[in-house]
Amino acid sequence: MFFTRNRQNTPLETIREELKKRKKHSQAISNELTLSEKKLLDKISWITQDHNLNNVTRTKAYLEFHLRHPEIHWAFLGHMVSRNGGWNMTDLKGEFLTKLLSKKEQDLFFHFLERGNWLIFQDVYPQFLLYEESLKKNKPLFYLLPRLNVSIFMEAIWNYFWRVLDTHILCIGLVINEQSYLEQRVIQNPYYQKEVLKKIKFHLQHLLSFNQILFPAEGDHLKGQTLHQFQSLHERILLGKRLYAVLFKNQEFNRQALEWAKRNPHTGSRKDYWPHIFNSVNEGAPGITYPLRLKSCQIHNDARRIYSPKMEYAWKNVSQPEAEPGDWFQDILVVDYLEDDIEMMEGEIKNEYCKTLERLEVVALAKKAIHFLE
Repeated sequence: MFFTRNRQNTPLETIREELKKRKKHSQAISNELTLSEKKLLDKISWITQDHNLNNVTRTKAYLEFHLRHPEIHWAFLGHMVSRNGGWNMTDLKGEFLTKLLSKKEQDLFFHFLERGNWLIFQDVYPQFLLYEESLKKNKPLFYLLPRLNVSIFMEAIWNYFWRVLDTHILCIGLVINEQSYLEQRVIQNPYYQKEVLKKIKFHLQHLLSFNQILFPAEGDHLKGQTLHQFQSLHERILLGKRLYAVLFKNQEFNRQALEWAKRNPHTGSRKDYWPHIFNSVNEGAPGITYPLRLKSCQIHNDARRIYSPKMEYAWKNVSQPEAEPGDWFQDILVVDYLEDDIEMMEGEIKNEYCKTLERLEVVALAKKAIHFLE
């Protein structure tokens, strides 16, 4: 009997029960909104749109929100992951990938990355703004989340956070939500399956840094994690939990990463974290093939740096169609992911990333040589 009572008092059981009630009674959202509620929802919508122009504006908005509300860990985790999304986007116009992918492939992959980046922001940022308004009014306003097309899963998570202030559960809840939100809209989307995932087949994934998430920090530190099965929702959620552990379970690294982020505004260029290797200005001459320059993440003999453009020069802003409707939440078992079961992780990734860069340079040089011979 004691075991049962104890189990029912656990955070996960509390959230499960709330979700079961919410699904069972699944009351239709009342059509009646007060004037102040309507104004608030309109305000949240236009602020979100204003910040959702491109990867740089989104990434900046995440950090600014975290600085206002450091208890919202996902805002900083989202900022750092969004930086990686931007680097992946500009890589497509950088020195190596322009030799390895056709212009059509570059465009397809960019639109795939941009759609995901845009979708996550338009789902999560309204949640942040509603939380901020709840603080101002000193009462929870999360009953308005369905009006913002946010999953009932997050309504339960935010209500629990408001009562208990469990920063871990909120952050992992947001990880689960955002990855589940993307699953049908992007990963399983028939267009992206055909035009991106199956056509390109991520045939460069193990050579490129697309599956490596990097967290730079003050003192030339670089930590992170590698994702091996991008198309697996389960693996993406577990990656999010590991990234959380790397970024938040070591307080000193968290401080160093936050200081680095504040001192280095996101531009989309990899020069942001390694200016000794990357430059946002192309130092090379067109049509000239250069010998290998990279060894152990150093440039040989004062050779020119690798071209990594800023976002503003790589890609124009894209007008996105509205997000597909629907609530992803169906299975109560996803609550199990909220378990705090990952200890502090070192997140050593520098050597692996250095080898990735070296392999990429070799492949790009070989491709260039083949074209030359043809």
